[in-house]
Amino acid sequence: MNFSEPLLLHEDRVRAEWVDEFDHMNLAFYVAVCDWGSYKFWELANDGRKLEQRDGMEYAIVETHVNYIREVRLDDELIVESQLLGFDEKRFHLFHTLRHAQQGFVSATNEVMGLGFSLNARGIQPFASQVQKKLAEIYEGQKTLPRPANAGRSIALPAKKSI
Repeated sequence: MNFSEPLLLHEDRVRAEWVDEFDHMNLAFYVAVCDWGSYKFWELANDGRKLEQRDGMEYAIVETHVNYIREVRLDDELIVESQLLGFDEKRFHLFHTLRHAQQGFVSATNEVMGLGFSLNARGIQPFASQVQKKLAEIYEGQKTLPRPANAGRSIALPAKKSI
């Protein structure tokens, strides 16, 4: 797999149950579609090892930031592009760009922080060594990609200027 560009790990289609009274995909489902991107990224990081082979060593998303940019509607086809912005022994910083598959426009971005999590101990743990190696391989391929413009944004009202 080529890691020198954003990863295309998940594709989806806007389903009827995701559409709200405003005739577009409800905000919760933008997160859900990107979360499938996180799940597929985790599968890649485990290099083919299935859940039962991972001895309870998984991940938990502990922080997320979404930017809703342009609406998508019923039956629109979607792709999730994923970029690893950084990692250490217990964390990964992942950025998803949700695009309309045919028209190519960015519909939303989703930035997440994931932590290594042991299902057995029910707590934060370092990633398994093979996961750390795969994260390093992915990061090495992606580290020269441009940083997404929305990465690291926060929510705030700008201070009003006094007259």
